[in-house]
Amino acid sequence: QVQLVESGGGLVQAGGSLRLSCAASGRTFSNYAVGWFRQAPGKEREFVAGVSWGGSSTYYADSVKGRFTISRDITKNTVYLRMNSLKPEDTAVYYCAARPTLVRVRADEYDYWGQGTQVTVSS
Repeated sequence: QVQLVESGGGLVQAGGSLRLSCAASGRTFSNYAVGWFRQAPGKEREFVAGVSWGGSSTYYADSVKGRFTISRDITKNTVYLRMNSLKPEDTAVYYCAARPTLVRVRADEYDYWGQGTQVTVSS
């Protein structure tokens, strides 16, 4: 089992920044790829960014490329999502998820999920 806890969400004005954290406990977290997803009201959960198990490979949705940065600190069992130049359309509940080894963009391919953290961007 892997337990995931997100933090760092909040209310920010458009153009601002936030850093989300995903802290893991349980099995050897370094063996797992981690993805960040988000879900806005009335919309499906969508892939935002992912980092491979070793941290050497990262992936981004086109909508966030150049604005968001995913990273992981293996010593702290934590994955971060740095979000810059936030837009109102980034408003959503953000979830981190883990699966063995490789990043996938489909939510149903992830085994473990956090409870989510709300990000609200005002215009």
